[in-house]
Amino acid sequence: MSPARSGTAEMAAEVAALAGRTALVTGGGSGIGAALCRSLAGAGALVVCTDLDPAAAARTAAELPGARAAQLDVTDSAAVERAVADVVARDGRLDLLVNNAGIVFGGETTELGLEQWNQIIDVNIRGVVHGVAAAYPRMVASGGGHIVNVASLAGLVAAGLLTSYVMTKHAVVGLSLALRAEGAAHGVGVTVVCPSSVDTPILDKGSVGDMVSRDLFLTGQGIRGPYDADRLAAEVLAAVVGNRAMVVSPRSARMAWRFWRFAPGLTRRAAVRWVAGQRERAAHRTGRSEPAAP
Repeated sequence: MSPARSGTAEMAAEVAALAGRTALVTGGGSGIGAALCRSLAGAGALVVCTDLDPAAAARTAAELPGARAAQLDVTDSAAVERAVADVVARDGRLDLLVNNAGIVFGGETTELGLEQWNQIIDVNIRGVVHGVAAAYPRMVASGGGHIVNVASLAGLVAAGLLTSYVMTKHAVVGLSLALRAEGAAHGVGVTVVCPSSVDTPILDKGSVGDMVSRDLFLTGQGIRGPYDADRLAAEVLAAVVGNRAMVVSPRSARMAWRFWRFAPGLTRRAAVRWVAGQRERAAHRTGRSEPAAP
């Protein structure tokens, strides 16, 4: 079968499997979340696009047939519970939950304050936990459903200067794989998404000290350009329909993960050199003669 025909067949299978299904997406106002809303709506799903920014959620939903928008702070467990309960009350069930909302801090760990640690834990870990706590029992009771947790390659490969982000994404990966094993007996699937740098607004947020997040994610890693969010979203939908455990994209991310697993000593030494190189880049950018002390 030719690649074109294969892609068409995959798309037809996704539409058939997701048409009429209810899906709630967090962080759907931009980036990966918005791309997932678009892909789900394109497959005929009934999409609830939520975001901390209600205007951003509304903009995404306005472009999609049958979609609706809602403001949602994933750090508020009661609000997440209400959002899931509202979908079930209105549509009869929740078929797909996408825990996508997330934040990042990039820079020296010594420059992170406790408030920033708490913030990233609240959004990236507790936000996912709140979604699981609200949706998973209902899916078990209804006899099926699927949860997608958006993590990162940082949940598989440990990169310095992104320490708090790496910690939270490792937690999401662990939660997802464990819950998948538990949910299988109840007909509930779980997929964790681990992309490398994706073309989203998060690339330009969360810089700490002299470090620049976009530089950490792209230039410092030798990446010419970030991965396309819509392409990733299509891969995620295919994984949901195929009930696959993980999405690691693009190919360079899969290669990095394999190196990390099978040559740990080599990759850890490379990680140390990478941090040193980032400090030198920051020193050059800010005009210092020497990198800042760690």
